[in-house]
Amino acid sequence: MTTTDDNAPEPEVAADKEAASEREGASELEAAPDQDTESEHDEWFSRGADSEQDAKEQTSSGNVSVVQHEGRTIHIIGTAHVSRKSVDEVREVIARLEPDTVCLELCQMRYEALTDESRWKKLDIFQVIKDGKVLFLMASLALQSFQRRLGEKLGVKPGSELLAGAEAAKEVGAELVLVDRNVQATLRRTWANVGFFNKLKLVGGLMASVFDADEEIDEEQVEALKDRDNISDMMGEFARVMPEVKEPLIDERDRFLMSAIEEAPGETIVAVVGAGHVEGMLAHRGKTVDRDELAKMPPPSTAVRIAKWVVPMIILAAFSYGYFKHQGEGLMYMLFAWVIPNAVVAGLFTLLAGGKLLTALTALFASPITSLNPTIGAGMFAGLVEAYLRKPTVEDCEQLGTEVNTLKGAFKNPVSRILIVALAASIGSSLGAWVGAAWVVKIIATG
Repeated sequence: MTTTDDNAPEPEVAADKEAASEREGASELEAAPDQDTESEHDEWFSRGADSEQDAKEQTSSGNVSVVQHEGRTIHIIGTAHVSRKSVDEVREVIARLEPDTVCLELCQMRYEALTDESRWKKLDIFQVIKDGKVLFLMASLALQSFQRRLGEKLGVKPGSELLAGAEAAKEVGAELVLVDRNVQATLRRTWANVGFFNKLKLVGGLMASVFDADEEIDEEQVEALKDRDNISDMMGEFARVMPEVKEPLIDERDRFLMSAIEEAPGETIVAVVGAGHVEGMLAHRGKTVDRDELAKMPPPSTAVRIAKWVVPMIILAAFSYGYFKHQGEGLMYMLFAWVIPNAVVAGLFTLLAGGKLLTALTALFASPITSLNPTIGAGMFAGLVEAYLRKPTVEDCEQLGTEVNTLKGAFKNPVSRILIVALAASIGSSLGAWVGAAWVVKIIATG
């Protein structure tokens, strides 16, 4: 996706001696003799610049890598998304280089989220519930809340360095190119790659991060996150602990970003990316990458599709057994064993989440039925009823991003309360279904 400013002036073409010197330096770099080892060759190009003097200036912070690709110069700025120094560095590098193109680690959706202050006004909570995106939206809110609280402590809005890159590009007349993979593709591929128990760990960690007000981090710690040695250690630990998350969330995007940046137009390119991506990107420069393949939404696995129907098939088979084996008496007992846990647990979880009484009754009656049909859920019905009763306003949607920073605020805001109630009803229904299924199986085993 490419964003340009049609009214912006064309970048000036330097014709003085300094520019000539830079071109000469670039030629010398391209003609550099072979190094003794491949690693030394990689180091030469990852830190190479248009001239020896520029190399000293550009890499003094340790956050800018300069590479040559097909006669073009690419300056990769590794940033922290809540760093004031990153904001200043992005502005300074772009203003000094006046590149032809500025690439940002953003997709169109994330770019609009950063630049459209009124985006929450457009939130349709009913559509979110109908589309089954409650958990997706809550995870997004949790991550944004954590970044916002961190940014507030440091006085920097999350993603400010990316916005600074977009603004600086416009100021120098550079073309703006969004080079990241669609965020929904990234999240869905990550979710599909994670096992059931790690899914629980991820969701629990995200939810805990929203309300963890005791964690302190200062500007010095944020800046340390951009250090290459620290990043290598963190990425190594990440790969060891959750390799199934690192692959789609980091590694795939490293390849995607580097490929998109190398295909960006212009002789001089500045790319603004998170520092955690730089090392992986440099390792994949010059390689052919099928970005369309990396951007595909993963279909549900066969095992997952089958697993969704395991409990319903067991229960329906048990009902048939009870009916024919005991002339209907066994069926009534099994129906009782199935309905009671489903209804009670779903209704109880809905009430504990702060749902209205009518919402809890909806979950109570819907759960025994929806648990037999994986295509619908009790959470959807409970969420729609709760949304109808609470009637969230545009103002509630606007305040959603800030009020979810605290547990009290999350329950106070009608939109987030609806999401919590819908999720709680879904969890309660699932737990009730497993309890009911176990009860029914026990009846068969003992009967």
